[in-house]
Amino acid sequence: MGYLFVLLTIALTVYGQLVIKWQVQLAGPLPDDTPGRVRFLVGLMLNPWMWTVFAAAVGAMVAWMGAMTKFELSKAYPYMALNFVLVGLASVWLFNESLTTPKIVGVLLIAAGLVVMTRA
Repeated sequence: MGYLFVLLTIALTVYGQLVIKWQVQLAGPLPDDTPGRVRFLVGLMLNPWMWTVFAAAVGAMVAWMGAMTKFELSKAYPYMALNFVLVGLASVWLFNESLTTPKIVGVLLIAAGLVVMTRA
């Protein structure tokens, strides 16, 4: 059950990051003037998709609390590095972001670090 809590935390966190990027991209560039920025941000905050992000954040928090009842923090927290890997790869697929050699090396280093940290 503990790993399910960790997996749920990761999934909800990744969901939130991807939905935020998607909705911000749809909203367009941030205006230069302060009133325009306020309208832009309020519009995003009122966006129903953003409310799903808030719900996902609460869900991730609850799942993480469940994970903390099953694992030591130093055992569970390294898995959060998967957020970097999953968001990075999903952003290439969903948003046509570039997949460069440094990004690939970074993902491999994170994966190697995760293996080392979870074996300790």
